[in-house]
Formats: sequence, structure tokens, C-alpha cells
Amino acid sequence: MIPTKAFFVKGIGVHKDQLTSFETALRKAEIEKYNIVSISSILPPGCEIISKQEGLKLLKPGQIIHSVMAKNQTNEPNRLVSAAIGLAVPNDKEGYGYISEHIAFGETGKNSGEYAEDLAATMLATRLGIEFDPETAWDERKQIYRASGRIFKTTQIHQSAEGNRDNLWTTVVAAIVFII
Repeated sequence: MIPTKAFFVKGIGVHKDQLTSFETALRKAEIEKYNIVSISSILPPGCEIISKQEGLKLLKPGQIIHSVMAKNQTNEPNRLVSAAIGLAVPNDKEGYGYISEHIAFGETGKNSGEYAEDLAATMLATRLGIEFDPETAWDERKQIYRASGRIFKTTQIHQSAEGNRDNLWTTVVAAIVFII
């Protein structure tokens, strides 16, 4: 059971009930109709990243899907919440990549996304034995990783929102969904 394709989704949900807020975020991400199994952080060798539209066409309602998901929620007015997924793919087609999830309060989606991308790239760089100073800024390390010729691609998806002003639950999700 090794995934051959994967795609990214994100969504926001707002509702008086916490669970319904999460359901609404899944609906906005267009994955509410599937049974979602949470998995850890490995992108299998050769797993192709496809568009959300392509991926959704390959699924059927009720199907069990595997996903690495970041979810964050608040019912505090104006509280900033974010969720992000990062991905790092090696140049070696036989090698596996890393996926990271990150959630935060008070952090923009862009910053959460960059942090998640940095996490995934750092995990992959460590596994590949690429030497770097962990105190170096992400932009500099990104260049070191790419210059090594061993990391092909890094990317991320993020979602953020401010808590609803009427104390309704606000949920953000970001995920990578696998096709088996």
C-alpha cells in the first residue's frame, strides 16, 4: 500500500460548534466526504504531486484516504490561527521525502508555511548528510540545500484566519492527501 500520487488542500471553517467548524474547514478543502486516516511524515519515492482537481477526481465519497494534516482552532475573537504543511523532495528518485506539519497562534499563514517548509527541508537535509548551520536563516539554508544538488524541491501550503468576532469556533486546516 504505497501512495503513487498526492495533492495539497486547505480550508477555513466557522461555526458555533467546534466539530462543525472543523467539518466546514474540511468542506472548504473539499475532503469532508472521505474517511481520513492521519499518517506521519514520509513522501514515498516516486510519489507524484498532482493538482487538487486531479486528485479529487480519483476519489469516491466514503473512501478511506491517508493524509498528513495540520489543524488549528480558536473561539477567541480576533486570535490569529494558522496551519501549514511543508514538503521536501530529494533529487534521488529512489529516495523518500519529508512532510512536516506546523500550527501556531499569532503567526501569519505565510510565516507558518515557511516554517513548515523549513522543517521538512531540514529533516531531509539531516538524513542526506548535508552540512549546515541550524542558526542560519531559512532563505540561506534553502540555497545551501539546493546547491548541494541533493534536494530537488521544497514547497508548502498554509491557511490562516482570525478568530470570529462573535466567539464562534474558527478552524484552519492544511493537508497533503495521498492516493493509493
